[in-house]
Order: sequence, then structure tokens, then C-alpha cells
Amino acid sequence: MHFISTRGNKEKVIASKAIIKGICDDGGLYVPTYFPNLKDKLNNLVNLSYKELCFEVLKLFLDDFNEKELMDCINKSYDDKFDNEKIAPTVKIKDNYFLELYHGPTCAFKDMALTLMPLLLEKSLEKNNIKEDIVILTATSGDTGKAALEGFKNLEKIKIIVFFPEDGVSTIQKLQMKSQEGNNTYVVSIKGNFDDAQSSVKSIFNDENFNKKLKQNNYILSSANSINIGRLLPQVVYYFYSYLELVRNKNINLGDKINFVVPTGNFGNILAAYYSKNMGLPINKLICASNENNVLYDFFTTGKYNKNRKLHLTTSPSMDILISSNLERLLFEACNRDDKKVNKLINSLNNKGFYEIDNNMKSNLSSFIGEYATEEEVKENIKNIFNKYNYLIDTHTCVAYTSYEKYLKNTKDKTTTVIVSTASPYKFSKDVLNALGKEDNSLDEFQILNTLSKETNTTIPLPIKNLKTAKVLHNRSCEKYQIKKEVENILKV
Repeated sequence: MHFISTRGNKEKVIASKAIIKGICDDGGLYVPTYFPNLKDKLNNLVNLSYKELCFEVLKLFLDDFNEKELMDCINKSYDDKFDNEKIAPTVKIKDNYFLELYHGPTCAFKDMALTLMPLLLEKSLEKNNIKEDIVILTATSGDTGKAALEGFKNLEKIKIIVFFPEDGVSTIQKLQMKSQEGNNTYVVSIKGNFDDAQSSVKSIFNDENFNKKLKQNNYILSSANSINIGRLLPQVVYYFYSYLELVRNKNINLGDKINFVVPTGNFGNILAAYYSKNMGLPINKLICASNENNVLYDFFTTGKYNKNRKLHLTTSPSMDILISSNLERLLFEACNRDDKKVNKLINSLNNKGFYEIDNNMKSNLSSFIGEYATEEEVKENIKNIFNKYNYLIDTHTCVAYTSYEKYLKNTKDKTTTVIVSTASPYKFSKDVLNALGKEDNSLDEFQILNTLSKETNTTIPLPIKNLKTAKVLHNRSCEKYQIKKEVENILKV
């Protein structure tokens, strides 16, 4: 298996090299040369554990890793760091199914890949005899930052620098990052939004002179965002696992099609679902759920992508994004891998903030449906679900639930549907408590956690509970235009 660029610079690399580089020389994203098909093998996978299934899926892509190397990485990743033995359980709540992806060490779906990816990168450096130190440069809208910091902490030959928008993450997310331990971890808040952070980080990757300067100082850049193929591929696994769990529980028959509803910001999570469909997983529709920053809803509804709009700060901050990086990989597949078309669309986005796809590409995206939820609807539905089903969900999951309700009303589609639940409600406890009608502005963050626990008779996850005694270790801050300077300061180059 090799990986090529979405922008067609004829680069063709093995998995370990793609994981090290993160982004292609031409600024494009790595994609597999083909999608292995598991359709006829699903029957053999039904009874596998999460670890076993992970191995069966990833060995098809990471075939320059030998069996022992890959299994070692997987075994070290999906262990007692997760508070549920299934790792990613799909739970049935009345007529709805929720795929819970928040049982890992930072209580968000990013753990599903970011417990594994650092070990894959470490192994890749060894395999390719890389002498330089790796600098992981990451922009986060909240959850990637903490999960990446946790995954990469104290790894030799790797430093990690995370940039996050000061006013664009929840208090718990901020505290999780700022209290991160590890002698190789750096956290910087920026005065700007996630798109500012992401654009600056991307421009650093594409800055040839800066990369040369880093290399002279014994550093190579890489990424932990889902633009890195080593981060994206492990996310494919839980879609297969969820489907097979429904089969095991006799909720569906093997071969039946299902829908997935995915709360979407940077487009990595739903892209992993699309990849699993390309690998033969019986998927009917992929419902792309947006919050009030509904640039993706407009794209799937009209074929026009337009980032020229105001960014709204919402109660689902991980989705407060107007430039969805991973969409480039979908465009590549939708235009039948015509890199000239991809370049034209991306250039238009970079220069005008806008592009429009043709009818042929639109028809290739027929498995996607865009829906979105307003702030008011999210608030209302968190309360409704808890009152009706005694089930507590976070704001992002509620965006997905609300979008599914709208989809159901519009289509009457009775296909079994899984709502992807991306974070613990305790990561966004203030907004969840407010939604339940228990708002009290006199409470601090930890009193809010305790009140939410008491009111709902649910348990505060340990990683969040332990934040109360955690020490703030990172206080760096910079303007959005100073990000490169900040990297230079940290690395002393």
C-alpha cells in the first residue's frame, strides 16, 4: 500500500513515511492508492475484540509495519486507559443508537486515534532511521489538543506544540491542556479563532525556508491533526466495530445497510466513515451534522463551499470551524481522483474563500446529507433526551441527534441509524447544566461538575474529576500572526 497526494505531485510513499511527514510536499493530503475491500470478510470479523478488529483493518493500510510491530502499538493503546472494556460501545437508548467514543483518557473521540498514532509515529521514525527530532505542530478547536498532548507526552525525540483559540474552547478543555504534564509538551493560546490557528500552522508546514532552518537545527515538522493519515486511519475502525456490534446484538442482520450521523467540524471523523463505506461497510447515508457554523450543510445542499461568513462561537466549540481541512480528501474521491480539479478548487478557496463543485461531483456525493442544529435546538434537546430517556449527552452529540431528528422528519428513512457521540457531557458541563434548566452563575467549574453529577445521578469521569487538583503548567499566549515566532522561541532556533 502506498499513499499519494490529493494535489498530484506524483509523490508515492509507504505508510510510515506518510505518518512522519503528515502533509505532502505540495501542501496536499496523503490518501491511500486504493481502498481494500472487506465486504466479503465481514462474517469473519463479527466476533473480534476492538484490538483484534483494529489489527485486521490497519494491517491493510500500514503494511510496511510487521505483525508484531502493529500489534504492540495496538495493545499499548487500547488498554486500561479506557474506562469501558469494549473501548467504543454502541448503546441503545429507546429507538436510538449512540456510538460512545469518549471512554478514553481525555473523554473525547480524539483518544480513539491519538492513543495509537504517537506509537505508530515513534515506530515509523525507528523504521526509517530518522536522526532528527520530530516537532508535532497542531491547531486545536478543543479536543485534539489534549488528546495529542496526552498521547505524545514524554516520548523521546518528539516535541509537541499545541495552539488553541483562547475564547474558543470550554473551561474544562482549556484546563485539560494547560495542566498537561510532560517534558516535551508546549501549549499556546492565541488571540483568534481555530481557523486562524489552523491556517497559520498549515502555512508553517508549507514554508520551505522555515523547514530548511528547522532541519539545520535537527528538527522535522509533523502533525497530529486528522490531516495526518496516521491519525485518520484508526478512526475507520470504530465504524466497523459499531456495525459489527449491532450484528452481534441482533439489532441488524449482516449485510443490512445503516446510517451514521456525525457531528462535524474539520471533517476527519465523517471522512473515516466514508472510507469505511469505500471498504465495503454497508452504509446507506452519512448525515453530516453542523452547528450554526453550517458551511458544510450549505456545501452538501448546494455544492457551494463558502467560508466568507462570520464564525459563531457556540456551545459546541469543537465544531466552530469554517475551513474543513479533510474535505479536500473527499473532493479528491468525488472528482474521481482528478488532482487538477482538486488544485483548482483549493486555489479558489485560498484566493476567494469560495468554490463550487460540478454536477458530476455532486452525484458522487449522494451518500452524504447535510443537516444542522441551532443553539436553541441543542439546548432544548439535551433536556428532552435526559427527561425522556435518562441519558445525558454533550452539546456536540446533541447537534448530531438534532440533525438526525430533522433528517428523519424530512425523509421518513427507517434505516437503522447510529448517532456518533464524540465527547463526555462533563467536558461541556456548564452548557449541559444550563440546558437542563439548572443554571447558576455563582458556581465555579468544579461546583458545576458536582451539581451536574448530583442532578443527573451520573459519575464525573476520573480524568475530569482529577483536574481539580491539577496545576496549571502552561501560560504561553500569542497573537494569531505570531505563531511562527512562538515556534521559533520554543525550539530556540
